[in-house]
Amino acid sequence: MSGGWRFLLSRRWAGYLALTVVFAIVCVMLAMWQLARRDEAVAEINRVAENFDADPAPLADVLPELDSYDVSQEWLTVSMTGRYLVDDQTLVRNRPLGGDVGFDVLVPFQLANGDVFIVDRGWVPTGQKQDVPDAIPAAPTGEITVVARLKAGEPHLDNRGAVAGQIATIELPVLADQVGQPTYTGAYGLLASEDPAPAERPMATPKPTPDEGAHLSYTFQWFCFGLLGFVGLGYIIRQEFRRVNEDDPEEQERAAERERKRLAKKSDAQIEDEILDSRN
Repeated sequence: MSGGWRFLLSRRWAGYLALTVVFAIVCVMLAMWQLARRDEAVAEINRVAENFDADPAPLADVLPELDSYDVSQEWLTVSMTGRYLVDDQTLVRNRPLGGDVGFDVLVPFQLANGDVFIVDRGWVPTGQKQDVPDAIPAAPTGEITVVARLKAGEPHLDNRGAVAGQIATIELPVLADQVGQPTYTGAYGLLASEDPAPAERPMATPKPTPDEGAHLSYTFQWFCFGLLGFVGLGYIIRQEFRRVNEDDPEEQERAAERERKRLAKKSDAQIEDEILDSRN
């Protein structure tokens, strides 16, 4: 093989460069994905900060149509007056809270104009001896005013069934069919308060803790990995250059200088050990 750097023109080294470039591109894509995840987390933190404790606005003003909803309205507090349709209460299975798994209690709430809004009154634990709650605090009867925080409906999940009176996810069109009356299908509400308040209610959904995760750190790591790919390629190229040019006087002189520097960093005892090892 010819000396100098001409070995880099071979097909083999072109392949190494291509692999390094592909690796770097993948690392950059993963870094950008982590940045996008961080942006989503920050947007959620900002929505909670802006909407969670905001003064409630009338439901009809916030959601003018039954299918109205925008992601910017998540956690926004709304108020409504009407009555619970307690006979249409539904439980949502497999809902985690504080390390336990239980049920969310959904109760349709009928407004004065007849429209129905699904209210998640809170969480109850799974029973001690059966796969249903031991007790469910009853929704208040009569006319009441409810304040709730908006959440988007959930998608359908395949292979997730439920027994009568239960549902696998908060799939609002399915709940609307069960109620059989005009129902909001763009969003439902997490109960904040009821007036008059009952003596007992299911456990309220806690305010989300601000946490953007480690996405920024992972982004930096992926960029570093992409850069290290080229650093590693450079090291391999340098080693190959030394091997290919080992008979060149100038490279031999440089190799001798590197060996002198290496030995200068070692103690006399280490040098003696290496000499003895080489004789054995």
